[in-house]
Amino acid sequence: MTETPTLSHVDDQGQARMVDISHKASTARTAVAACRVLVGAEALHLIRENEIRKGDVLTVSNVAGVLGAKQTSRLLPLCHDVVLQNVEIEFELDEASGAVDIRAITKTVGPTGVEMEALTAVTVAALTVYDMCKSVTKEIEITAVRLLAKSGGRSGDYRRPSGPRNN
Repeated sequence: MTETPTLSHVDDQGQARMVDISHKASTARTAVAACRVLVGAEALHLIRENEIRKGDVLTVSNVAGVLGAKQTSRLLPLCHDVVLQNVEIEFELDEASGAVDIRAITKTVGPTGVEMEALTAVTVAALTVYDMCKSVTKEIEITAVRLLAKSGGRSGDYRRPSGPRNN
């Protein structure tokens, strides 16, 4: 018999609540998230050549992504405060698509996962790319924000099936 899934952040009366994790054991946890920022050929060229007027887009976006991960529990009301042991932000410039691909890897040892921190990291990094390039084009799109993988915890490991935009 299969168990009906329930929403962990909703109580029996349908009210939002923070999940009690005080009884959970600390384990090593990792999450990988990604997104794509479609900036177009001109902005991508300027990013590559470090000629955006506001400065070095990838360096500033890297720092913003790390700061975003560290602020996740302040942005998401039911998210636990997590002590992050590591946050890595990676960028890949895709000339064919005029896109900046962003990946974040977050790690901790604790009672709850770091998926939201990884997702926040890529999103804040993407918003920073947008902010720094908006004087070049207003056609920027932030797309395909997704969790690629997670490890650790009661629910076990997860890896998004391979395919377009899943790596």
